[in-house]
Amino acid sequence: MPIIKSAIKRAKQTVVRRERNVATKRALKDAVKAFNAAPSAATLSAAQSAIDTAVKKNVLNKNTASRRKALLAKNAKAAGVKPAATKKAAPKATAKPATKTAAAKPAAKKAPAKKPAAKK
Repeated sequence: MPIIKSAIKRAKQTVVRRERNVATKRALKDAVKAFNAAPSAATLSAAQSAIDTAVKKNVLNKNTASRRKALLAKNAKAAGVKPAATKKAAPKATAKPATKTAAAKPAAKKAPAKKPAAKK
């Protein structure tokens, strides 16, 4: 057990961080196992989301995550699972009405450029 105050604090922080990282890794493994047990669009999405979360929390390297997601996609294709369609926001049908204030205002004058100071 450390004696110095800063080392004691560091040990406590390490324990907390380790628990957090283990929880993230466990969620990742569970999601991937769930997909492998029953391949579907929902489990594929959950597994990919868990991988992305692990990368965001610096538990997993981005290249490792890319490789694992590619393997998931390969397995999904072999199982005949199609990824869920992404929801795209529909363009708004209402157009903004033209305002009179924009057309009535004259263009603002540009400030004259400052001349460099003359050398003496």
